[in-house]
Amino acid sequence: MSKRTAWGILFPGQGSQYVGMGKGLAERYAAAAETFREADEILELPLSRIAWEGPEEELIQTKNAQPAILVHSVAVLRALAEGAPAAAVAAGHSLGEFSAHVAQGTLSFPEALRAVRLRGELMFQAGEARPGTMAAILGLDDEVVEALCEEVSQEDSVCVPANLNAPGQVVVSGDLSAVSRARDRAKGEGARKVIPLTVSGAFHSPLMKPAEDGLRSFLEGVEFADPKVPVISNVTGRSVRSGSEARELLIRQLTAPVRWRASVEAMLEQGAQSFVEVGPGRVLCGLNRRNARGWDCQTLGEADEVETWLQDGAAH
Repeated sequence: MSKRTAWGILFPGQGSQYVGMGKGLAERYAAAAETFREADEILELPLSRIAWEGPEEELIQTKNAQPAILVHSVAVLRALAEGAPAAAVAAGHSLGEFSAHVAQGTLSFPEALRAVRLRGELMFQAGEARPGTMAAILGLDDEVVEALCEEVSQEDSVCVPANLNAPGQVVVSGDLSAVSRARDRAKGEGARKVIPLTVSGAFHSPLMKPAEDGLRSFLEGVEFADPKVPVISNVTGRSVRSGSEARELLIRQLTAPVRWRASVEAMLEQGAQSFVEVGPGRVLCGLNRRNARGWDCQTLGEADEVETWLQDGAAH
């Protein structure tokens, strides 16, 4: 690959966490170990122990999973140091958008870490106050899912598209009864598969309005800089070029759908020639098989992947 490759950097969101995440990275790279130690100190909780040892029931809690994923992504970048891919454009899926902004200097690591810990707590609280759920619908066009959500929604029971992830993959979110109706309707429309998701609330839906208000109160006191390269917003599927715009869109993100398919299309329009997913898992590279068919996507999350990348640095 040419040294002039324009990288699109992807940062994963909640659901990519796993027990042991970042442990091997911290054992091999001092900068990664220091990142986890710093996070423990900032949050005043043993996040590294939760990420590395679990138990899984503790790690998957929204308030723990979100900061753990952000820390893992930042630890990878710090382990890479000058060998990190030079981004032409960046994006992160839901929570991952915070990681993208840290990487591009919009937000400091400590402030982002505090924000996503609070974000997870607020989302959980909103889910307790008004129980909701989510379901993945596979095999239907976005427009069909949007229409059936409107059809099953009532004044006191709503269902909305929450993640427009890839062609034929949409996640819906909302009140328990409305999502149940949407699942039944989707099967009737010929969905290939309908998968209930195990979540603590109706994320990216109007049910998260209390969480949005709480996050706004926090982020209004946080300093935002303009990103070094464009970061694509989940909310708009377009470039964010100023700190003030980044703040507002990170707040709105809690109740707005994640327009991931549009985000990847925007990255290609911005000149991304190849992609790299920085952090735990490979969910986003998997989605790129449909969103950016034929474009290379590499994962950078495990110690061996980082080592291989650094050894092959001349090729990047």
